[in-house]
Amino acid sequence: TLRKPISQSSMADWASKNLNMHTQGIFRRRISISNMLSWNGGSIKKPMLITSNRAVKKEACEMFKLVQSYMGDRQSRMDRNHVALVTVTKCWSIQGLRDELYIQLIRQTTDNTCFQSLAWGWELMAISLAFFSPSPKFQSYLEGYIYRHLDSDENIAQRIKELMDLKNKKNSKSRKKRKQNTEDEGLPISTYAKYCYRKLQKVAVTGGKKGLRKPTLEEITHARNAIVTPSLFGSSLEEIMLRQQDTHPGNRLPWVQTQLSQQVLALGGEQTEGIFRVPGDIDEVNALKLQVDQWRIPNGLSDPNVPASLLKLWYRELEEPVIPQQFYQECISNYENPDAAVAVVQLLPELNRLVLCYLIHFLQIFAQPSNVGRTKMDVNNLAMVMAPNCLRCQSDDPRIIFENTRKEMSFLRMLIVHLDTSFIKGLV
Repeated sequence: TLRKPISQSSMADWASKNLNMHTQGIFRRRISISNMLSWNGGSIKKPMLITSNRAVKKEACEMFKLVQSYMGDRQSRMDRNHVALVTVTKCWSIQGLRDELYIQLIRQTTDNTCFQSLAWGWELMAISLAFFSPSPKFQSYLEGYIYRHLDSDENIAQRIKELMDLKNKKNSKSRKKRKQNTEDEGLPISTYAKYCYRKLQKVAVTGGKKGLRKPTLEEITHARNAIVTPSLFGSSLEEIMLRQQDTHPGNRLPWVQTQLSQQVLALGGEQTEGIFRVPGDIDEVNALKLQVDQWRIPNGLSDPNVPASLLKLWYRELEEPVIPQQFYQECISNYENPDAAVAVVQLLPELNRLVLCYLIHFLQIFAQPSNVGRTKMDVNNLAMVMAPNCLRCQSDDPRIIFENTRKEMSFLRMLIVHLDTSFIKGLV
């Protein structure tokens, strides 16, 4: 979990130590920190952050132009999707560019007098967070910046007005004025900020996009759409059920859970050695995730490890685990008592109980001796790979985590062996 957002003074201190202070004019006067971190319509001659990395030094200035292009502050031959793709791919390939991109976005979304440009800057930040996190040392700074914008819409509109009034006084005779727009042209900035805040917390823990395949245009589009339409991954069970009211109104279980489970079985997963232990190809898993988030299951799947890996990811990334946190202690206290373990399940909220029972019923298929002979995944192995996806230890103490891991596995084993899930058959 992330620390509380750092204070304004700490952020200023961080900036003074890490910003690569720029100069201007014939006397090369240093630009103040506040100007370094305010919207700039021109180009930059060197990176925003101090670095000795040659690749970062070379790419940083070009990337600033890309940021300006995406935000509509610089003309580009590419459309905004391709600008985002090039930007994200640079940072995905060169780790040292990631903090540079985030500080550039902080700069271009500070004291920006064009609402549309401002919104597009926040949009690019949201897209970027779908692919990579900032470095640990920059994380708190970025979090603090986002945090200040969670309820900032009125302040932003007022600030734009103040800046425009000031600018108009200075340039009253100037014909060339930057487009002013404080009207709502889409989402409020607080919507982007709230999304970025949650996304940052998740990506800091889980890491960004994995695999060897570079980001794709489809993934860029998906990352943008997720701002308004939350992903089926990383949401709460309640949110997922609410979203599927339109498409699957009669379902009592999450569509993503039942579909991926059925795919594993349809592809012969219960006869596949190492199922749930052997990971599916990460790029194929990423591709399937995109499809599932659009409520589609492709026809061309052949490896049951791919839907099995994605199913585990879905359980693991739920905003709150299948077994909610308030029941955690009771679970690990009853890891050796079958009756007490089953009794805990009956205490769960109805939706959580159904989702957990569906999972246990699914695992009980793999635990049958006729299948274990093929998969080499007995009830102990199944409990070992699935327990971390159902229960989350909140302690930071490695000894407690280690001790509780054993108890979590034992608790899930009790459910696989002793929980009656016959009522789940046919339920969707």
